[in-house]
Amino acid sequence: MRRPPVCVAAALRLGFLALVAFAAGCGGATKPVGFTDLTRAVGPLEFTRITISLCDNRAKLVEILERNNPGRPIHVPPIDFTHRIAYLIATGPRSSTGYDLQITRVQDEGDRILIVVHEQTPSLGDPVAARVTYPFRLITLPRTDKPVKLKWPGRP
Repeated sequence: MRRPPVCVAAALRLGFLALVAFAAGCGGATKPVGFTDLTRAVGPLEFTRITISLCDNRAKLVEILERNNPGRPIHVPPIDFTHRIAYLIATGPRSSTGYDLQITRVQDEGDRILIVVHEQTPSLGDPVAARVTYPFRLITLPRTDKPVKLKWPGRP
């Protein structure tokens, strides 16, 4: 049996490797999605349990904030819900001022929007006050029909 010329065999190998690389990367590059952090604008709130919610209208956002903060004044900053959606992430109570939530990235992965959040935790010796805190983030991002998923390493 005759072997194919070296250049044909090399081209076949290269084509196979390109196909494998394409499949491994799922064929699409991720793109960053711009978001606005409204946490300071909404003011201090106290979420007594982990809360994760996507709100596509003002009424839903107000209902979630009021349900989780009974008796507290709620201030929702202006959000253009015709072009944006709100996403709320809250840790629930923490034992000191050394805890915080940080949005590390928001990206369009082609078939979904991924929000990655990191919970900052204090180390021994950090100058923190021992009092109950309630870290949360309220962000807005462009309205989309894609599912919005949260990645929170260290959380279920």
